Amino acid sequence: MTVVEVLVGQDAVDELLHVLDLEKIDANLFRGRRATTELQRVFGGQVAAQALVAAGRTVAADRNVHSLHGYFVRPGDPKRPIIYSVDVIRDGRSFSVRRATALQGGKPIFFMSASFHIGEVGLEHGDPIPPDVPQPEDTPSLHEVLKAHPDRLGIWARTPRPIDVRYVGQSGYAAVGQRPAAAEQRVWMKVDGKLPDDQLVHSCMLAYASDLTLLDTVLNQHGQVWGPGGYLGTSLDHAMWFHRPFRADEWFLFDSSSPTASLGRGLARGEFYTSDGRHVASAVQEGLLREMPSVPAGVP
Repeated sequence: MTVVEVLVGQDAVDELLHVLDLEKIDANLFRGRRATTELQRVFGGQVAAQALVAAGRTVAADRNVHSLHGYFVRPGDPKRPIIYSVDVIRDGRSFSVRRATALQGGKPIFFMSASFHIGEVGLEHGDPIPPDVPQPEDTPSLHEVLKAHPDRLGIWARTPRPIDVRYVGQSGYAAVGQRPAAAEQRVWMKVDGKLPDDQLVHSCMLAYASDLTLLDTVLNQHGQVWGPGGYLGTSLDHAMWFHRPFRADEWFLFDSSSPTASLGRGLARGEFYTSDGRHVASAVQEGLLREMPSVPAGVP
């Protein structure tokens, strides 16, 4: 199997920054640039991140996003641009609320509500980072792991990799039957390059990264994997809360679990911690999970 060279490191990060740098075409109306990809549909994390950029660009600079709630309603076509329409719901003394809708062909493919806050003095506490987790420097990257198993590379072999993803344990891209079931899934991540000093950009990057592994947590509970002989997954909705400032181009641990799965859907939730232990964000996602048949013998 020939592995296609793809953008990695700062080159991949710069391309993602370009994709997130929306074109303003009218008041509260933006056009999203297309990403270089061979995916059949637009990656959900990209749509959510672009929608957050659109919403954030209509808000005063002293207000940072503290929560978002989004729904994926149609698959996006990666060969076509996406239009983002932003509704100004409220601008108060401390909070601003926006609704952003992603449109293709005049139909919504995703919509999101986001709230922005100036930040105030108040109570402080946060869950501690899980103990005894190997450091990211001691954890192989997903790409390094999959290079030894090129038949499991799949779309990773043909898609730019702006995020360095390092599973503590087996990932959902392991071979069928080779992933032990576990209640928790822990993944080190960071943007694999340098980002500008703009908290909105870092929040958008975290939203993008959160969609890479969260639904995999449901499979982890059963020792299941993605692809033939495993499962195909689609995000249905996604929610995030941003608790403290952070940099997405520094290591963060995504500690996630799946409390329930039924009727073809699975729920996953996760917490983000900086490498020095600060609790910076939380995420919850529900997704549709469908079994995929094994590839018949002799079929490439």
